Amino acid sequence: MRRKLMAGALAFVMAGSLVACGGGEKKAASEGESKEAATTAQGGESQSGEKKHYKFGYTCMDGTNPFFVTIQDKIKELVEANGDELIVTDPGNDVTKQISQVEDMLSQNLDGLFMNPVDAQGIIPALDLAKDAGVPMVGFDTEVGDMSYLVSYTGSDNYNAGKVVGEDLVKKAPNGGKIIVLDSPTMQSVVDRTNGFMDAIKDHGFEVVAQQDAKGNLQVAMGIAEDLLQSNPDVVAIFGGNDPTALGALAAANAAGIKNCMIYGVDGSPDIKSELASGNSLIEGSGAQSPVSIAEQAVKIMYDYVEGKQVEERYPVETFLITSDNVAKYGTDGWQ
Repeated sequence: MRRKLMAGALAFVMAGSLVACGGGEKKAASEGESKEAATTAQGGESQSGEKKHYKFGYTCMDGTNPFFVTIQDKIKELVEANGDELIVTDPGNDVTKQISQVEDMLSQNLDGLFMNPVDAQGIIPALDLAKDAGVPMVGFDTEVGDMSYLVSYTGSDNYNAGKVVGEDLVKKAPNGGKIIVLDSPTMQSVVDRTNGFMDAIKDHGFEVVAQQDAKGNLQVAMGIAEDLLQSNPDVVAIFGGNDPTALGALAAANAAGIKNCMIYGVDGSPDIKSELASGNSLIEGSGAQSPVSIAEQAVKIMYDYVEGKQVEERYPVETFLITSDNVAKYGTDGWQ
């Protein structure tokens, strides 16, 4: 009997030891899982080797503009090639709508936001929302009213894009003359281009007979140009703040039978380059930029930042003049 009691007690002790060992292993496994989850949340790789996946937002002033279509497509291509997600919105040049769309994207737990504002000052409420949510913003193509909201910015040297256009006009119209300027005061990129253009033609005998807001839109520009050309058929040149504006002015000039007017844009779009290559268009030149380069730079900045690398405040992208003399170098079937 004594032997049976001792055997039973020993079995009980051994069973307890096994239970204790099992509990310790479970706790250790739980702690390991917590550490793995924490590592992933911090943006690195987990112990299982899984990569952190990012969700980015994208907003631009006008998603129908071919320039922004190219930027959007390239950013989306690069982000998805990395296994990540890009949420795209288009406010259609409506800053109130853009603010609402940004608010909606922020509710989806973004890791970053690519920002191109409809209105440099009007977008500030959306920037406040992103700042409060702790979502880093990389600006592209057009500056916001307060650049301190952005972790970095990349865009064309817009002032130079307008300047090279103005310099070309001065060379080709040495006696000056009447000109029309179709700008867009709420778009900082167009403001910079217009400033560069105006500085280049200053004191060279040019008279700005009209300067109106075309909102960077082809149809709006065409309507404005139609009216202005009726009262000013003798203008020597029209400056458009972007290529769609220049193309709108071209349509109006053609409809009015204008034969001697030099029309300039800014972008270097395939449509403008086709006009330049035709040899019989009123389009005289475009201050060219590269949306592909802007998109590539914006994506690089975003990934560098979210992965903890240091980024500069701004990354300028070169601008230059394209005319009929050099358009063959850049081709007409795509963006440079």
